[in-house]
Amino acid sequence: MAWCSVVNRSNKTARSVAAQVIATVIARRASLDGAFAARQDDLADSRERAFAREIASGTVRWFFRLNTMLTQLSERPPRDQLVTAVVLSGLYQLGYMRVPEHAAIDASVETVRLLGKPRAAGFVNAVLRRYQREKQQIDAEADRRPNSKFAYPRWLLQALREDWPDRHEALLRAGNERAPMWLRVDTRHVTVSDYAEKLDALGEQPGVRHPLVTTAVRPGTPVAVSQLPGFGEGLVSVQDAGAQLAAPLLDVADGMRVLDACAAPGGKSLHLLQTADIELVAVDNDAGRLARIEENFERAGVSARLVHADAASAGWWDGKAFDRILLDVPCSATGVIRRHPDIKLLRRPGDIAQLVSVQQALLARSWSLLAPGGVLLYSTCSILRRENEAVVSAFADETETARVDEIAADWGVVAGPGRQILPGEAGMDGFYYSRLQRIG
Repeated sequence: MAWCSVVNRSNKTARSVAAQVIATVIARRASLDGAFAARQDDLADSRERAFAREIASGTVRWFFRLNTMLTQLSERPPRDQLVTAVVLSGLYQLGYMRVPEHAAIDASVETVRLLGKPRAAGFVNAVLRRYQREKQQIDAEADRRPNSKFAYPRWLLQALREDWPDRHEALLRAGNERAPMWLRVDTRHVTVSDYAEKLDALGEQPGVRHPLVTTAVRPGTPVAVSQLPGFGEGLVSVQDAGAQLAAPLLDVADGMRVLDACAAPGGKSLHLLQTADIELVAVDNDAGRLARIEENFERAGVSARLVHADAASAGWWDGKAFDRILLDVPCSATGVIRRHPDIKLLRRPGDIAQLVSVQQALLARSWSLLAPGGVLLYSTCSILRRENEAVVSAFADETETARVDEIAADWGVVAGPGRQILPGEAGMDGFYYSRLQRIG
């Protein structure tokens, strides 16, 4: 399909911005967040921005279902990705949003005109009105195929079926749910109970404590991050409850030298710094994300040595071994699809082998930096076994100095030499953790 950009930047609506974001993701030119960042000034009203994000995120989440429906509704689907984005977003509004049907259809027709595609207005109108008439039949037909029923690419659906034969449908459903906003409380300065009381004052519903993660709480009433009590002072950070397990598993203590080898976005680094008085080195190969880590550290009143480098390279290391290493490797991110639905479109089957190669190199290199008796925590936000237990098992079998430390916990399931949290468990995202100790 041809990529077509829009030059009329004077006519901005939530739907037109959403369509342009969707088209960018379909073309794999950017992530959802990246596409929205490029258009952050297009909508001044915060409610319009939220509406645009809802349309774009939902359309991308259900893309594989909506696109199947489009092929049922039209013998000749559009080749123009921008027109495709408008009609798919219209289908999303009709099927999943509380938007009056006439408004969803009329506004979609007007949107395609605003975007400089007036000749496509009739097509958009015809497709959406046909879906309005035949919704029950079209939905039933889409439900007949697993990839359109669950809105996943076929390769990923098959991979999950092979890895989790008894759980894959639950995982697919969990990936289409909305992720809750978990917060991590800096317990050096406020107790979780006291902070939960602060959240109670924000709305009608009280704050909710996590049943398994002692530092985690979420607002009972949705609230903007900027309005969270004490956020500007670092009392609380936005972090999934599953991600909050990393620091306790690493078991840092005062005086330790600690490496976060792939530090961005920095939430786990901050948690470590708020756990003990440590010497932390945070390495990442993305200068922009490293700058945001520094901003978060400043907000929370902590400091560390930040290094812009590839953790697998040798040039950045000062020769001093680390007592603890957090290795949160680049991965498929299949455990956080509910939070980043664009992963379904952006990830390709060939990516997994490349990621595994990177993961193996990072693990081997990081191990060489670990002091005798030290602990390395291998972590991913993937639910694919190739990236998790297969990588760690092969390394442990081939490395005489590596001993697997069993993780005894009331969360997750045993997965080779580690534990796997599956998306949706106690409201958590999908994470894998494996702990290795250097014995020589």
